[in-house]
Amino acid sequence: MAVVRPIRQPYPEPVAIHAHALDNLKYIRSAMERAGSFTAVPGVGGIALGCTALAVAVLARRISNADSWLMAWLGEAVLACLIGVAAAAHKSHKVGMPLLSGPGRKFLLGFAPPLLAGALLTLVLYRAGFTAAVPGIWLLLYGTGVLCGGAASVKVVPVMGICFMTLGAAALFAPPAWGNAFLAAGFGGLQILFGTLIKVKYGG
Repeated sequence: MAVVRPIRQPYPEPVAIHAHALDNLKYIRSAMERAGSFTAVPGVGGIALGCTALAVAVLARRISNADSWLMAWLGEAVLACLIGVAAAAHKSHKVGMPLLSGPGRKFLLGFAPPLLAGALLTLVLYRAGFTAAVPGIWLLLYGTGVLCGGAASVKVVPVMGICFMTLGAAALFAPPAWGNAFLAAGFGGLQILFGTLIKVKYGG
């Protein structure tokens, strides 16, 4: 028996237009995240960091033992990290952007290496008995991290990094007895100043 075959092959089912639209939206969103600015730098968190640093500076001023003085500031550093991460996570959730989005990853990649270098240098300086250089190193490398990470953030953040670097450079050449005052001015005063600016201009 002969088999009847159609002269023209049937056309494949067309892809629904909404499928293309969803793919395009995903691509656009991904591109915007990669190219956008990291806006989750916390203003209120920065103010809180500044307040705790000023409190530690007042306490550390009364400590004559170098080891106890360093431990007090190391405790403040750990507390500052916890406050900073919590505040950034809260703000990123508030603005609807994942903390480790494209801009967030860029900020972290610029911010973290100088801090790790500072931690290693602190250990080396402590073992060598040169703790007087710690305030300048901390301020300089923290400022470097803020400046490098701030390239993926709002304009005020790199300016903050430059201010910390300048203060750190000054602390390295100042008398050792001024170290506590420099830490108070940087991690206290500058953090409160720029935290207030970020809160007013960019929220949170």
